[in-house]
Amino acid sequence: MLAPLVALVAGWVVMAWPWLSGRVTIPWDAKAQFLPQIQFLAQSLARGESPFWAPYVFSGQNQIADPQSMIFSAPFLLLAAVNGNPSAWAVDVTTLLAGLAGAMALLVWFRDQRWHWAGGIIAGLVFCFGASMSWRMQHVGQVLSLAYWPMALLALDRVLSRRSWLAAVALGVLGASILLGRDQVALLVLYLLAAFAVWRVTSHEQPWNELKASLSPLCGAGVLAAALAAVPLLLTALLAGDSNRPSIDFEGAGRGSLHPALLVTAVIPQLFGAAFRMEDYWGPPSFAWNDTGLYIAQNMGQIYVGALPLLLICVAAVRGHLWAREVRFFTVALALVTLYALGWYTPVFRAVYALLPGVSLYRRPADATFVMGALAAVLAGYSVHRLFARPWETIPWRGWAACGALLAFAFAVALVLAVAIDRMPLLPFPLIAAAFSFAVGFAALGLARPRLALEPWAAVALLAGATTLDLAWNNGPTTSSALPPTHYDVLDPKTKDPVIALLRERVAAGTSEMRRDRIELLGLGFHWPNASLTHRLENTLGYNPVRWGLYARATGADDTVGLPDQRKFAPLLPSYSSRLVDMLGLRYVAAGAPLETIDPKLTPGQWQLIGKTEGAWIYENRQALARVSFARRVVAANFDALLETGQWPAFDTATTVLLDGVPAGYFSAGGAAGGMETRVRIVAYRHASVDIEAASASGGYVVLNDIWHPWWFATVDGQSAKMERANGIFRAVEVPRGVHRVRFEFRPLRGAWEQVKGRL
Repeated sequence: MLAPLVALVAGWVVMAWPWLSGRVTIPWDAKAQFLPQIQFLAQSLARGESPFWAPYVFSGQNQIADPQSMIFSAPFLLLAAVNGNPSAWAVDVTTLLAGLAGAMALLVWFRDQRWHWAGGIIAGLVFCFGASMSWRMQHVGQVLSLAYWPMALLALDRVLSRRSWLAAVALGVLGASILLGRDQVALLVLYLLAAFAVWRVTSHEQPWNELKASLSPLCGAGVLAAALAAVPLLLTALLAGDSNRPSIDFEGAGRGSLHPALLVTAVIPQLFGAAFRMEDYWGPPSFAWNDTGLYIAQNMGQIYVGALPLLLICVAAVRGHLWAREVRFFTVALALVTLYALGWYTPVFRAVYALLPGVSLYRRPADATFVMGALAAVLAGYSVHRLFARPWETIPWRGWAACGALLAFAFAVALVLAVAIDRMPLLPFPLIAAAFSFAVGFAALGLARPRLALEPWAAVALLAGATTLDLAWNNGPTTSSALPPTHYDVLDPKTKDPVIALLRERVAAGTSEMRRDRIELLGLGFHWPNASLTHRLENTLGYNPVRWGLYARATGADDTVGLPDQRKFAPLLPSYSSRLVDMLGLRYVAAGAPLETIDPKLTPGQWQLIGKTEGAWIYENRQALARVSFARRVVAANFDALLETGQWPAFDTATTVLLDGVPAGYFSAGGAAGGMETRVRIVAYRHASVDIEAASASGGYVVLNDIWHPWWFATVDGQSAKMERANGIFRAVEVPRGVHRVRFEFRPLRGAWEQVKGRL
């Protein structure tokens, strides 16, 4: 078994070398979303701080419930534990190694099935770099969810065939890891594993006896998985319910469908120019093909798994091998998953959207292309197994004819599409590249066949070599999967970027016992909004598709602000010249365009230009308020109406707090403390706790301009106190006269429990 594993690793190294060498880095979401999250996790652990709440994006983000925070991702948690400031390269390598681990598990599973090890090598290579595992490797969470599938399949199969309790424990842990992915690929993988178990039991000669024998370890695995994943899943469910998108309707999900025309990329990967600039891409949807109603990126429709693997699958299908009892499940599964990926183009997705739990939580059925690639890997590997199992059998003419017909049909479709979209001048290169790839595949298969019996390693070298080079070329570095590392210099914790340097200097100089300045990174590029996580700058915005609904409603915070026109406003925050901006303590904005062009309502002179670099304007708002204040007066307010209209009542933020459901009034001075000076100061500020000292002759409310969230709690002098939602979106707690210590603390388990109890 060692030699096949070494061969698989060698092929993986060849395909992954551009990233392993550091010549390129995985771009887009891998950097804009996941790298800063992982760096925040690592920095928090290294500093002894809680990673469960991040004050550095959206004025405070619930990390423990966010599926994309990577807190519960074993590979990245391990990386964060050993590296307090992981680089982009370290995160890339961890992602790629996860794919390799899945491929190695698939090879071992092939051995367990008594399928030829050569098939396991081909299956592993295709699994690593076929379809979305290469073209969409920037979706780090989904890569991990799929990487766990072969491991879980191996454990599940050993539970069913060997009744192994050790395998059951492994299955429970892996099942929990998949559950904790909390993405659509994870959902599909779980359904796939459940369907596999049902198929294995029902296809047994004695299904009832098989079920009874396997039930105990299967239940044990299920209980373990549920125990490990239940709490994070509950937290995420509560976050989703109170987020900016508690559910996704069928139309919203359908806009992420795989267009049927994209199926041709299984044969001609370069057809639509997905490897190049967005303006050159002409597949659906694109500037050239803009009437689809779809909303997917140009790399989402790439399903190429290699010319030789496709030829092998085609030949095996014609010979009836893919309908053999031992592999039939995977053939049917690939067909069903493909229909799922096509989304609203078939009635299948509407049915599963309505009937299968969890499907309505996700917006892109095209995410199923990850699973399509994995299932194709199994079928390609099985096809190789059948070649080696009966090396004396010739490939019938109808097998070759079917391959030729498939190529001819794909080329004809490409011609029709190019004529329809007026892209004929772009057609020669992808057709020539595809023809060359398939010619190499045909040649490798032809040279390998005479060597199957007597020279198996020579045959494997031909088949695996052709597959490796094909995938390394056609699924290798593209604008979707690889950019120069220097492009992401701002996400290096040691960056010398002048914008970050100026903001860090200014924020540090202004920090005091009452003041903590917030910043905004606006319109500087797709990968900039979450740079605040890397550099510990408290940002009012960020990049995340799921945000605290109250905050999004109050501030207009959208998924991202990589472009200047992506800055949205809201009734309560209609302009940078607004009361809420000042209350947030938003003092500095680094923008990719002059601020007055982004916000025409901005009052002239309110924001002062303090710095200018190439492509960035840096402004200061000198009216930004302190982070903490003390209010002796309460004004009653209807917060729902406030958020809806944006109309503030008349009040002084320095001495007054707005509360919903609390009687208005003043706190009167009296007693021995009557001559005491009112003062309030931040004693300690950490991610998940804030300590404040307050002194007053009258009593009143300590107001902290941090985001209110039901999982934050307050104590006064160590005694539990009610934390009020103040001034629409902030926090406050009542204190009596005298000197007191107030603590705000993020306690997600208690908060979730009380939230659940309140809904029962």
